[in-house]
Amino acid sequence: MKKLQSVRGMHDILPGESRLWQFVEETAKSVFDSFGYQQIRTPVMEQSALFQRAIGEITDIVEKEMYSFDDRNGDSLTLRPEGTAGVVRACIEHGLLHNQRQRLWYQGAMFRHERPQKGRYRQFHQMGVEAFGMQGPDIDLEILLMTAGLWRKLGVDGAELQLNTLGTPQERAVYRQHLVDYLSRHRDSLDDESQRRLSSNPLRILDSKNPEVRQVVSDAPLLMEYLGEESRRHFEQLCEGLQQAGVNYTVNPRLVRGLDYYVLTVFEWVSDRLGAQGTICAGGRYDGLVEQLGGKATAAIGFGMGLERIISLLEESSAANVEKRANFYFVASADTEIKAQLIANKLRRDIESVRILANCGGGNFKSQFKKADRSGADFALILGEDELQRGVVGVKSLREDSVQKEVLVDDLSNYLEGLI
Repeated sequence: MKKLQSVRGMHDILPGESRLWQFVEETAKSVFDSFGYQQIRTPVMEQSALFQRAIGEITDIVEKEMYSFDDRNGDSLTLRPEGTAGVVRACIEHGLLHNQRQRLWYQGAMFRHERPQKGRYRQFHQMGVEAFGMQGPDIDLEILLMTAGLWRKLGVDGAELQLNTLGTPQERAVYRQHLVDYLSRHRDSLDDESQRRLSSNPLRILDSKNPEVRQVVSDAPLLMEYLGEESRRHFEQLCEGLQQAGVNYTVNPRLVRGLDYYVLTVFEWVSDRLGAQGTICAGGRYDGLVEQLGGKATAAIGFGMGLERIISLLEESSAANVEKRANFYFVASADTEIKAQLIANKLRRDIESVRILANCGGGNFKSQFKKADRSGADFALILGEDELQRGVVGVKSLREDSVQKEVLVDDLSNYLEGLI
């Protein structure tokens, strides 16, 4: 019989790893909440047409990477490869954008059929933010201040903000023609992928990782040279706001992002600690996407961040201040284990955020203390027959050489609260 195992590129997150994941997710939620953003939850599966219309049919994602299939009714469905399209679809369908401004965040699994490698998986997890109905550079600034604050709270060092503007679709169309004219004169120096993109999506050539293509691109005309006054002013005001806030950034004129729907501001947060897959968060403006998917024209901006890459970055730098699995480990004899569970349950009600791991499954005190030590708890709570009769619980430090103390059960909540 063939051994059952996870699908290639789709990984289990084991108990020993989940605490770090929870730390990242809970920190991000607290940051989003502090900016007044609300969570939206969309299905993991959508009609394939949604992504074809949103992302663009002539893209690697749609052409090569989507997990699509026909269901029993013959409808083409797709496991979501990214989060923005589903959020926009939900907002249109439920009337959330009619004369309203929305600040939303999401999280969940995404799916792309890529070659698995470090930082790039076939099932990956994203958290992201989408803001609708605000046109000025102030909302762009808010989004970037939010991400900068998130790195600070997570303890991520060395994340670099790269920033660019793509102008309006009209400005980009003029630039596109000049870019095609230039690249066509150097067609023989382009690789096969870039030659294919020359007619379909030439701006993506600017982001090529091929050294020979990058050499050609280095002398290509810059989009910034084709921007109108309004687009320039939008970008300049955003840059000025970042400077005043003390957020360092680099203007990267070759940054174009991979999806067709971006306009004006685009950005990436990158780290040199993750090798080739150095982007940990990316996004930008997509003012035309709502109308493209059937809604009324709506200004919009957002970002997505891959949790696997952030987790890898924290593991590399040991930056995450991850809380212990438990503050206290409750050691009990066979005759007191039920009472210990009841006391532990009362303590959890009385003390906010306390984490108590009560021993279950028996074992003598020696084996239980070994488990207590392995749990990472700071203190052991001890309830034997003698302690039960006297109405006390023993409290012993597991990390320092100190005398065990006895505390009346009625006073235990106040005493333990002072230890955490």
